[in-house]
Amino acid sequence: MFQIDLSGKNALVYGVANHRSIAWSIAKILSDAGARIGLVYQNDRLREPVEQLSSELNDALLFECDVTDDDQLVALHKDISSQMGSLSIVVHSIAFADRNDLGGDFSNTGRDGFRMALEVSAFSLLPVTKYASELMTDGGSIIAMTFLASERVFPGYNVMGTAKAALENSVRQLSAEYGPRNIRINAISAGPVDTLSSRVISGYRDMKKFHEERSPLGRSITLEDVAGTALYLATDLSSGVTGAVLPVDAGYSIMGI
Repeated sequence: MFQIDLSGKNALVYGVANHRSIAWSIAKILSDAGARIGLVYQNDRLREPVEQLSSELNDALLFECDVTDDDQLVALHKDISSQMGSLSIVVHSIAFADRNDLGGDFSNTGRDGFRMALEVSAFSLLPVTKYASELMTDGGSIIAMTFLASERVFPGYNVMGTAKAALENSVRQLSAEYGPRNIRINAISAGPVDTLSSRVISGYRDMKKFHEERSPLGRSITLEDVAGTALYLATDLSSGVTGAVLPVDAGYSIMGI
C-alpha cells in the first residue's frame, strides 16, 4: 500500500475551532503523515479548545494571529521562522460573516458586514500567502477552502457566496504570481459538512438534504473526504496542479437537476 510521508515538512493551519472543524481534520491527517503542525488561532478566547486539540498531534505549535491585523501577521511569521524554520504547507480555512448577513435578503447586507466578510474570508489569503511564501524556500502548497455558492445561489449563504467567489479568483491570481517559485495554490470546494460555522447559515439543513438526495454518490460528504483531498494537494502527488478549485461534494456540482 502506498505510504505518504511528510516527515520533515512543516504545515501551518489556520481556522481550527473544535474537533468538527475542517481545518482540524486536515491538521490531523497531515500530522498522521508525519508533518509538524503549527495551529493559528485568532485570540485568547479560542486558545483553550485549540490547545486541547493540539495535544493529539505530534510536537504541534500554537500561534496567535488575527488575520485582519497586518502587524500580527508580520509577527506571526517571525515566530514561525524562529520556531519552525520553514514552511511547506499552509491551510487557509478562514471565513467569517455577521450572523445577521447569513439569511434574509442579500440586498440588506450592510456595508460593514460586506466589507468584513470579504476581508476575513477572501482578502486574508493575500497576506497569508505573501508572508508564508518567504518561508517556502523549497516551494510549497497553499490550500484554501471554498464552496459552490461562489458560482450558484444558495439562499441564506448570501454575502459568503460573494466572498467565496473573490477567494477563488484570488487563488487563480496568486497561483500565477507564485508559480515561478514552485508554490502551488489551490482551493477545495467542499459540500455541506457539519461544522461550528455551518450551524449559523440559514437553510443549512435544506442545503445538506439536497446534496444527499441529488449527488451521484447519494450521500453528503465527510470531514475525512475533505482532509484526504487536502493531503493530496499537500504532497508531490499534485505537483502539476495549481490554480484549481477541486470539488469534494459527492458529485453534486455536476448535476443539472
